[in-house]
Amino acid sequence: MSEELQTKRVNSNSTMRRIIIYAAVLVLVFLLGFVPMWLRARTAASSLSETEHRLTRATMQSSLASAAVDARRGDYEPARQAVSQFYTSLGAEIDKGNSSVYTQAQRDAMQPLFAGRDDLITLLARSDPASADRLADLFAAYRKIVNA
Repeated sequence: MSEELQTKRVNSNSTMRRIIIYAAVLVLVFLLGFVPMWLRARTAASSLSETEHRLTRATMQSSLASAAVDARRGDYEPARQAVSQFYTSLGAEIDKGNSSVYTQAQRDAMQPLFAGRDDLITLLARSDPASADRLADLFAAYRKIVNA
């Protein structure tokens, strides 16, 4: 009877070893497929984030440039709307803090740009030709901060 018991233990140990080996092989195969895909997804997410940051900066710069061109052409209402959108977007981006598309130094340098916001929007609302020069100066200051 003890031979039967030993045979069953050997068979049961052998079966357990097979199950453990199969499980280990299965986990290894899973990881061999998962890790490269995870690395690719992580790289793609990083690239997407960088592209979104560049798009945000380009959109804001485009909005400001559009306002300057509209003001030069005498289209003050579209210019007022574009510069208002620029200031709203810029304020929202600065309020994001460290998750902003701008560095801390850029955010600090942009604070003075808000000083003339109300005057500029008022000039545009009054269709004052002087607003075109103020917008051009604002655009130049913004580009200098962003490209620094």
